[in-house]
This record gives sequence, structure tokens and C-alpha cells, in this order.
Amino acid sequence: MAAQGMSENPHYLADIRLVLLGTEGEGKRSVGNTILGKDEFSAQKTDECMTKCRAVVGRQITVINTPGWGREQRLAQTPVSVQEQHLQCVFPPGVHALLLVIRADRKFTEAHRAALQDHVELFGENVWNHTMVLFTCGDLLGETTIEEFIANEGAPIQWVVVKCSYRYCRFNNTERADGAQVSQLLEFIEILVAMNTGQCFEIDSQRHKAEVMRNARDATEISADEEDGGCSNVQQT
Repeated sequence: MAAQGMSENPHYLADIRLVLLGTEGEGKRSVGNTILGKDEFSAQKTDECMTKCRAVVGRQITVINTPGWGREQRLAQTPVSVQEQHLQCVFPPGVHALLLVIRADRKFTEAHRAALQDHVELFGENVWNHTMVLFTCGDLLGETTIEEFIANEGAPIQWVVVKCSYRYCRFNNTERADGAQVSQLLEFIEILVAMNTGQCFEIDSQRHKAEVMRNARDATEISADEEDGGCSNVQQT
């Protein structure tokens, strides 16, 4: 699906700001480079957020790549300095969308889901309204559609998709010359923003930041004592 021009697309945004979230090794750096159409993010591991900007298909795109966490690493195990880096990404003027980068060629377990929930909800429960899933390694699925993958993968990944209100996209980082997938992603993001009445997601004060971090730590302590990760009610389709 090609990107529409401003006159044809009622949700058109000339300036889009994105945050990439996910565990280590999910392909966030490659996603950022694919979106920007250039090797802007280096392969060097860092504990700091990296921001890159570039004009893409008529828009000014800002991509913020965040430090990853271990696949089963709960929020309490993540250094406070890294948590603060994540929160600073959504200080004013905020971002239009947060992309959860998840590899489609790795089993997504309940432990992985719990760790992801911890780190996403560091931003507060409302963050899910501004979040979508971006599945990388889409080429490795072969003829399997992304819908079939989600249906077959099980309850943990279905829980994430439901939390994102079924907003998801399949990405192939080996096909950077294919601008169609980037254009489609940007259109999805524009629709997401429209559903949020044009509002960006942001944490607007240091006080709110401290409150969010405190609530996230409390939630982590509670979840560590629970045997049920909370996705058992999601039915497989």
C-alpha cells in the first residue's frame, strides 16, 4: 500500500516521532535503519537512547531507539538509569507512537510477555493506546500470514496484540529497498494518532515521571508473587 499525499490522506502527518521498544536482539536497530532508509543506528550496544532524524517519503521522521532488556528480565532487574532513559523519550513534545519490536522467528513465552508488560507499563497504563506491535523477520515466516502466526503462536503473543487493540505490522529488514512496507507503517501510525484525537503520548513533568516509576516498581513486586501472568483469558483464534 503506497503512502497517500496530504490532499488524499485525511490523517497525513508531515512530522512523525517514534520510539522503538523491545528486548535485546529483536532487531530494533535494523527497524530504525529500515524506516529511515539509511544506516543511521550503529550496531554498538548502548545503555542510552539514540535519536535519528531523516526525511522519508515526504515526511520528517524521528526515530528513538531505546536500550533493550533481557527476554525474561523484569523491570526491577533493569537499572534505574535505563528506566529513566526510556521515560525521557516521551518528555514533551512526546511521540506519535511506540513500536514494540518482536521477532517472529523466536518463541514468545509467558516469561517474555511478563517482562515486556513490565517495561511497557513503566510509561503508565495509557501507553497501550499509543502502541503497536512490529514483527521483524517477517521473511522467515514464508507463506504464513502474520494473522496465522499470531493465531498459532499462543496466548502470550495474543495478549500483547489485544493490549495494542490488534495494531500490528509485519516487517522485513532485509528488503530496505521496498519502501511500501515503510509507507504502510507510517499510514498505520497516522491512523493510530487519529484514533487518539491527534494527541501525542508524553509524560509532562518530573513529578509524573517519579509517580510512573513508583507505580511500575509496585506492579513488578506484585507480579513477581503471582503465578498467573494474566494472559490465560485470551483465547486462541
